[in-house]
Amino acid sequence: MAIGNSGLAALIRVGSIFGGALGLGLLLSQSVGQNAALSQDGFSNQVRIEARDGYRYIYSNGIPNHATGDFPNAGNPNRISAQEHTYRVPLNPQLTDTVTPVMPAFGVALNGVPFEPGTGEFWQRDRSSGWRYEALTGFINLGTDMHNAHVQPTGSYHYHGVPTGLVQAGVMTQLGYAADGFPVYGPYGYANASDEGSELVHMHSSYRLKAGQRPDGPGGDYDGTFLQDFEYVAGLGDLDECNGRVGVTPEHPEGIYHYYITEMFPFIPRCVRGTPDESFRARGGGPGGPGNGPPNGPRNGRPPGPPGGRPSGSRPPEGRPPGNRPPRPADGGYPPPYLAE
Repeated sequence: MAIGNSGLAALIRVGSIFGGALGLGLLLSQSVGQNAALSQDGFSNQVRIEARDGYRYIYSNGIPNHATGDFPNAGNPNRISAQEHTYRVPLNPQLTDTVTPVMPAFGVALNGVPFEPGTGEFWQRDRSSGWRYEALTGFINLGTDMHNAHVQPTGSYHYHGVPTGLVQAGVMTQLGYAADGFPVYGPYGYANASDEGSELVHMHSSYRLKAGQRPDGPGGDYDGTFLQDFEYVAGLGDLDECNGRVGVTPEHPEGIYHYYITEMFPFIPRCVRGTPDESFRARGGGPGGPGNGPPNGPRNGRPPGPPGGRPSGSRPPEGRPPGNRPPRPADGGYPPPYLAE
């Protein structure tokens, strides 16, 4: 179900979701008719978005407005629980001359669920190795559901890829905001970035698998197992290294820099082009962590967690069976995304 459907009602309400006096705000109260799975342990989606003092504030309980997979599950032992998310982004974001890695949240969806592309799993459980596992390329089982999401140990549900419950096929849909305040779309955009009358097409990132073999660590071919298996090639696709571009959108017909969540790596962008707000920094407990930036960027991160290290030439014990692995394109590009079933 997409954000714009009739199941979503917008109400003006005074007060806070969590009981504090936050002033007049926009409370988005989502429901999907008979979809009972929207309630997680007695909680339902609550999110309020308000603009004041030059910023947009997003308050939410982190419960999605769509059905989820079963949690806990074999790849993710955590149960979804209500959170107290508070995010802030500038109303008038500005591009900078620097590219900043995400920290670990790239942004937040309009339903109040964070976008967190990185994982906390490293080769041989050693974050200093510099080899971080990828969540959606099919080599490890992190228990992601049909929305490419799973749950942190804190109970926080978060997206690793295209949030399918928020996207309408063939429609350019704003999904949320990045940590720097620029809008997030995907995976559809205009074929001509400056013409809103042009055809809507799938956006393609400018990343590909590196050629050859890893020089250290796990060794073996660059096959998409690790974040560091990919490289950015300017002009290869439609988007820049942060999976964004300048162009017109339905909400910004005058044109604006904006990001895309794509169906191929990097899925959710790993960096931002503006100044990220401090409210998106990790507050502990999650599988993501600092160092989730572009593959050629810093190789630091949070303390490692399961699964165990992958010896060269083998898969983690809970990894996707070899026979189901997406084939690597003959042109050396990246594999298609793994959408959890």
